[in-house]
Amino acid sequence: MKDELAKNLSRYRKEKGLTQEELAKMLGLTFQAVSKWETAQTLPDITQLPKLSQILDISIDKLLGYISYDRQISIYEEEYKTQEYYWGIVPSKMCLSVLELLPPSSHLKLLDIGCGEGKDAVFFARNGYDVTAFDISDAGIEKTKRLADKVGVPIKVFKADILDFRLDTRFDIIFSSGVLHYIKPNLRNDIFCNYKQFTNINGLHVFNVFVSKPFIEPAPEKEPTSCKWISGELLSHYHDWLINECSEVIFDCDSSGIPHKHAMNKIIAQKV
Repeated sequence: MKDELAKNLSRYRKEKGLTQEELAKMLGLTFQAVSKWETAQTLPDITQLPKLSQILDISIDKLLGYISYDRQISIYEEEYKTQEYYWGIVPSKMCLSVLELLPPSSHLKLLDIGCGEGKDAVFFARNGYDVTAFDISDAGIEKTKRLADKVGVPIKVFKADILDFRLDTRFDIIFSSGVLHYIKPNLRNDIFCNYKQFTNINGLHVFNVFVSKPFIEPAPEKEPTSCKWISGELLSHYHDWLINECSEVIFDCDSSGIPHKHAMNKIIAQKV
């Protein structure tokens, strides 16, 4: 627990834009005390936890590494509870780009971020990739497992929040479709640095994000519109990688039963 607390203190302090000195002053302590907490040399006194929780704007459980999912986070949780597959089982077209650029002629580890009901993750597993996937929706995870079992492929799938999850193992391919807009602007650099760090040389990132356009009305789904990206923002994270594709499209959608439009930026970047 000491190491987890140290990591979380450092991370959430930086997310609030506080230095060790500033946090220490708010607690009435020396910055050396905070430094020792963040290097796991010592633990905060239990009486400091409520104030730390208040200053960093997170629960004590989350600070200690015990993340509670006792409330619905995904707006699709209820939709995923039906027998039918909300998004269908046909993989997204982006999956074909992965097959073309980095086919599984050798053992390749792939991570699907925000796998939903599993249509893309299962497609990759069927084609020979070693697939790990996560989502925030319990119902989505169960449907991913069910679909994988139905076609007889192994997938390592688990529950995680994209805002909290950080990689600590390497992958050859990191893939995500229709999910990265949930990442708050102040977390994007930290999260993308983590994804890039734990990608093997010659590995791929294949992502898309919804982008804001003043001439497109907000979608009827209750998506976090404040987290939409701007054109070119995704590309800015890959100035040091080889760009295989960076495109932007506007397309029609009726997933909610109400016709509407989306603008989406797609990138395929390779670590060289």
